[in-house]
Amino acid sequence: MKTFVFTGGGTGGHIYPGVAVVEEMRTILKKKNITRHFQFIWIGSNNGSDKNIVEKSGSIDKFYGIPSGKFRRYFSFKNLFDIFKIIFGFFSAFFLLLKIKPDFLFSKGGFVSVPPCVAAKLLKIPVYTHECDFSPGLATKINKIFATKIMLSYEDTKKFFDVSFNNKIIVTGNPVRSAFFNANAEAGKNFLQIASLSEKKKKLPILLVIGGSLGSRQINNLVWENIEWLCENFIVVHQCGNDDIEMANAKKSEKAIENYLIYSFIYTEMADVMQAADVVLSRAGANFLWECAVCKKPMILVPLSRSGSRGDQIENADFFAKNGVAFVLNGNDVNAENLQDKLTKLLNVNIRNEMSENYNKICAEIRSAEKIAQIILDEVLK
Repeated sequence: MKTFVFTGGGTGGHIYPGVAVVEEMRTILKKKNITRHFQFIWIGSNNGSDKNIVEKSGSIDKFYGIPSGKFRRYFSFKNLFDIFKIIFGFFSAFFLLLKIKPDFLFSKGGFVSVPPCVAAKLLKIPVYTHECDFSPGLATKINKIFATKIMLSYEDTKKFFDVSFNNKIIVTGNPVRSAFFNANAEAGKNFLQIASLSEKKKKLPILLVIGGSLGSRQINNLVWENIEWLCENFIVVHQCGNDDIEMANAKKSEKAIENYLIYSFIYTEMADVMQAADVVLSRAGANFLWECAVCKKPMILVPLSRSGSRGDQIENADFFAKNGVAFVLNGNDVNAENLQDKLTKLLNVNIRNEMSENYNKICAEIRSAEKIAQIILDEVLK
């Protein structure tokens, strides 16, 4: 029995790409008719949310949670407590890997991935790490020391690494779940029950609003501030997160708007829903951007500010804006007037089609998850 271990977590953005690689590995192994001799294990945070996302994928055989501390770039007493979590996480990962003796460890980042990468290196287990963002996060900056191969989404990301790492670096693009390559717009519309809307409303373009797997209060407030204008011009599909679902339902009831469709979270149907959408309004997390890229959807991006992040979403958003597939609202630009201005432009189907065509410059038909899966399997099965 061969065992393949994946690690990452904290948000869906550190899990979904790893799941995409697992899916492609299973497909490759199935073609070789040797699937019975493999198992896939995920090491994530023991806080519960990682396990829920991983288990929903249906691709992982076992999930193990370990203590996970956070590397904060500012002074906080929580850093003192998290030092112990990181230490406990390392020993948990070390003894787990010692027990299961995997053939490799694949890291998708997040703070929980660091202890398993350190432990794997000490146990002489090959470590592969992938960075989604335009610039490497702190976890990748640490994990690169222990990695056999460092995989990047963008060619320009190489400049953030010392030349001594060049022989380890491979530019692969960002892995996206196979469901997005096979997404069906009609299935998405059926899930959203578009046919049940009035004749006038069902003809409107679909605006998909999403603030990441946990929702975004800033984007949610922007939607509610403009809800009547938005629903005059679009069918609004709003993934608002669990914390804001009651507020969203209250807004819908207050305004009695039939084409404001609210969900706390969409998982299985997200690929079809995205394919059904005409425009996407979202944060600028790397994983979601590449899912949009596969489906070639025009975007309006509201990246997290540098005060709330290391600036990775701003860099991601700039890359997609420069390639002509997105409009970006930053800082003081995040207001009703600018949102309506950008969306008014996107009511023009010719502009939407032009932006969709521009995606060919970014990703064309590359299936990055398949590329990553093949690279790793070629090395560990030789």
